[in-house]
Amino acid sequence: MTKQTKVIVGMSGGVDSSVAAWLLLKQGYSVEGLFMKNWEEDDGTDYCSAKEDLQDAQNICDRLGLKLHQANFSAEYWDNVFENFLQEYSAGRTPNPDVLCNREIKFNLFATYASNLGADYIATGHYVRGLREENSTFKLLTGIDSNKDQSYFLQDVPLEQLAKCLFPLGELTKPHVRQLAEKLGFENHRKKDSTGICFIGERRFRDFLNTYLPAQPGDIYSDTGILLGQHMGLAFYTLGQRQGLGIGGTAGFTEAPWYVLAKNLTGQRLIVTQDQTLLSARALFTSSINWLLDNEPVMPLSCSARIRYRQHSQACEVSRQSGGYHIRFAEDQRAITPGQYVCLYQGDHCLGGGVVDMVYEATTILKTASSTSSTTTLNTALGS
Repeated sequence: MTKQTKVIVGMSGGVDSSVAAWLLLKQGYSVEGLFMKNWEEDDGTDYCSAKEDLQDAQNICDRLGLKLHQANFSAEYWDNVFENFLQEYSAGRTPNPDVLCNREIKFNLFATYASNLGADYIATGHYVRGLREENSTFKLLTGIDSNKDQSYFLQDVPLEQLAKCLFPLGELTKPHVRQLAEKLGFENHRKKDSTGICFIGERRFRDFLNTYLPAQPGDIYSDTGILLGQHMGLAFYTLGQRQGLGIGGTAGFTEAPWYVLAKNLTGQRLIVTQDQTLLSARALFTSSINWLLDNEPVMPLSCSARIRYRQHSQACEVSRQSGGYHIRFAEDQRAITPGQYVCLYQGDHCLGGGVVDMVYEATTILKTASSTSSTTTLNTALGS
């Protein structure tokens, strides 16, 4: 008798992983579930609702007749994801811990744990597709639901790890998944999607971050060098940010909104502007790219890229440069942010990606003078 292929599904308690498990059963796999705990709650309050999520996962597994395993990766999450999160914010960058979590936890520790349980594959509820060609080459493709495609979050997972994973939801839309869950009688069919970073949950981001990083207030300057007020700490702001600056209605300026333009860590200065065109840039540098290909492609490479989740792919060219890669876009991009990821595509094929290390050729006064400001006034604002 042929041995059934064993798959262990990462069960989060949400509707996506629940339907993924059901689909795999329907396809004839031997299926078990694994609930991962990645954060230790504090102050006796479970902001990530882990207890409720575990119960939801158990309810689904009971309904489907699946064994549910549990694993606590909180220590590894702290060491491999959260410490990087704090270091990046301390350095004035804006990290994306969800991408790093997938690389270090969900498609690394989870995969190893599942393998020790005898799994041939792991599976998740991500909205992506995996294409296995005749020569065994694996390709990561975008999910057909453009509103839910999550390939951006998997760009940093090594290709060999992705090749061991099944993605049952890649051909489905989110509304279809919810309809299936309701038809199957899953109580979580209306459960709200988790958003943001789990360990922050419903807390205000500023309050959470202030617990781990000491507040370092400083001055807010306009791009023309005018002192406007004080900020609460550079770590609490990201490029292009509009809300929470507290400088609306400043005398001598129009009622137009203000946007974060730059940070000066040495002088603890936050530079803001009312001219959104100053946030544009045409190119970036990344020190490394995790290629989801058998070999690095021939350079220069014409493709497209996203600099944030749910952005439409933008035409660009990638070229090799000393110490990394230069990516130049066909059109200006708004608020390219160091610390975030740039993900590369050719059509629906995700080629991989890397962390944005530097931004080039900005049309902001960081690089060139404009009609509303000058390099001299910017240097004054930055404290140069």
